[in-house]
Amino acid sequence: MVREKKLVDEVSGWLRIYDDGSVDRTWTGPPEAKFMAEPVPSHDEFVDGVSTRDIIMCEKSNLKARVYLPEKKLGETEKFPILVHFHGGGFCISQADWYMYHHIYTRLARSSRVICVSTFLRRAPEHRLPAAIDDGYSTLLWLRSLAQGESYEPRWLKENADFNRVFLIGDSSGGNLVHEVAARAGKADLSPLRLAGAIPIHPGYVRSERSRSELEQPQTPFLTLDMVDKFLSLALPVGCNKDHPITCPMGPAAPPLEGLKLPPYLLCIADQDLLIDTEMEFYEAMKTANKAVELFISSGVGHSFYLNKIDVDMDPTTTKQTSNLIAGIKEFINKH
Repeated sequence: MVREKKLVDEVSGWLRIYDDGSVDRTWTGPPEAKFMAEPVPSHDEFVDGVSTRDIIMCEKSNLKARVYLPEKKLGETEKFPILVHFHGGGFCISQADWYMYHHIYTRLARSSRVICVSTFLRRAPEHRLPAAIDDGYSTLLWLRSLAQGESYEPRWLKENADFNRVFLIGDSSGGNLVHEVAARAGKADLSPLRLAGAIPIHPGYVRSERSRSELEQPQTPFLTLDMVDKFLSLALPVGCNKDHPITCPMGPAAPPLEGLKLPPYLLCIADQDLLIDTEMEFYEAMKTANKAVELFISSGVGHSFYLNKIDVDMDPTTTKQTSNLIAGIKEFINKH
């Protein structure tokens, strides 16, 4: 007789955990939003000026990446900067090939003239942190091996990429990974690869004690207090709380920012984000540590607003702020 498994916990329609340890990430929210959490097949041909390909970076671990290559324009001869992307999802959900990322990073690759390498990160609770950090850093090491001519890749990157201009970018919890990978990279010699900049977008910075913005800002399908609490309890190392350095890099448990070798940062925040107060704490801590950090603020929108394709298409404020965000990222890349 087969025993029926029982639901142990659920997180805001995004994730369910059962008593046998299995995890179900089937979207159970509004059906009209389901398409954003579905995978988009890669396509070698150029569609709207961008070609995509899934590449296995490590056969042993099966670490993969979705690569976005913009089509060269007539007379365009320079190689493209590389944008290494870490997806969000509270370290527990989403994938690099989901539509919510495909629509925005296709647009970013095309408009900013960058190659985007989006890592398929291991997810909690099956793989607690620092697994996703290790995957992000392994992506940099793989790119270094390509730059050194030590690894084989079907010539997409070697022929088109500028390994002297590599940037990290991440959404939400992916923004946390940006900082962790940048800090780890600062301790290593990655030449001939050069880490030129870091772009955490709405990073998931919190403390054990609720901030004022967590209590006062509106919750959205992309971020609720339930998601913050439960995802982090599933993702952080066993026995750790939100004051852990990964989620509170400006806190007393974290390595002093002054001692880290970091590239220039563009910290992107939204003024209606639940986490804006702790994101601003990080910004002020970076300034105090004399780190090169710029602040980009999106007005009238909340956490990860630009990933919501429905709002990007239908809501004028989201449409405008998404265009402004892409323009701000492009400007930062062009400066570095």
